[in-house]
Amino acid sequence: MMAAVDVRTIAGGVATPAGFRAAGVACGIKASGKPDLALIVSDGPASAAAVFTTNVAQAAPVVVSRDHLAESGGHAVAVVINSGCANACTGPDGLADARDMAARTAEAVGCGPAHVLVASTGVIGVKLVRPAVTKGIGMAAAALSPAGGSDAAQAIMTTDPFPKEAAAEVTVAGGTFRVGGMAKGSGMIEPMMATMLAFITTDAQIEPPLLQRALAAAVNDTFNAISVDGECSTNDCVFALASGAAGVAVRDAEFPALVAALKSVCEPLAIGIVRGGEGATKLITIRVTGARTPDDARTTARAIANSPLVKTAVHGGDPNWGRLVAVAGRATRTLVLDRARVRIGPVELFSNGGPHDERAPEAAEYLRGTDITLEVDLGTGGTGEAQMWTCDLTAEYVRINAEYRT
Repeated sequence: MMAAVDVRTIAGGVATPAGFRAAGVACGIKASGKPDLALIVSDGPASAAAVFTTNVAQAAPVVVSRDHLAESGGHAVAVVINSGCANACTGPDGLADARDMAARTAEAVGCGPAHVLVASTGVIGVKLVRPAVTKGIGMAAAALSPAGGSDAAQAIMTTDPFPKEAAAEVTVAGGTFRVGGMAKGSGMIEPMMATMLAFITTDAQIEPPLLQRALAAAVNDTFNAISVDGECSTNDCVFALASGAAGVAVRDAEFPALVAALKSVCEPLAIGIVRGGEGATKLITIRVTGARTPDDARTTARAIANSPLVKTAVHGGDPNWGRLVAVAGRATRTLVLDRARVRIGPVELFSNGGPHDERAPEAAEYLRGTDITLEVDLGTGGTGEAQMWTCDLTAEYVRINAEYRT
């Protein structure tokens, strides 16, 4: 039985939980002069956990952060993040630059390098400019504040149209604690992870192995349930830090409550990434039901989320239910066509093996909105279900990515 948990959304972000300070500054990594370096610091050693990209072409900061978590036994004091340069596919020099970022941050905040996690985002194959990063770390360390979360959220953006922050207050049997977070991501987004960065903090007291398990579970249903363009990147990571400053101990018995608490912040951040997808004009929620297994449902939902035909139809306001049936039929061998159902919003357009094309005008009117739901029942009679979020595919997405390096 799940431990009782009361989750309440509050204003705030990554520095909202007690024991954390943050800052965001402009140090010259971006030619635009916009903020490009963020720093998150715990007042003392915090339990730490991470989920990294599954792409085997992993960026230097991913390698360094993974090494530091292993060396520290799952503890961290600081996270340093730069935007404007991915520091990916940059060879030995890139690894040296990422390690230097950690060492400079450690000096600035008074901890060992292994207690610093590093993240970078931007163009692949571009080297960091060390003098700019070093200057930025010093500036950010001097600007650290419990009120600095919004500045940090601004500093990690690349093509994001808006910053993404979330916070919640959570009450369990042992007391009340807070969870906060920020994320970036707009294009090259495919769960497993995606070209996205997310940073979650909590002032609960949690041992590193439990925090790792809970973060992985929360990520599975949030950041790993989004897609903008089906592209898995080199730099993706989600970090979680637990300061313990609230004095509320969360143990194995509260694991489901902890996952719910983390999801309460991860989900709006994940949806924000999709809503702000490159060129996006519509947020699409995909629900797959009636599957034999949850894995069948998830595979089908992912295939629909990544289908250019589905995404362009939604963008154009075309209630082309046939594209949904076709994707479901190739995604899983368990589709039972004679019992399958397809809905666009509240309008059922296909059921019992046949279309309801007379309802197409109603569905087309629904597609004029900005928040769209697509539902497919696979007709197996099973209880497997899954949900994912994606966005429409637009000419603006093509323009942004055709010009990304130029």
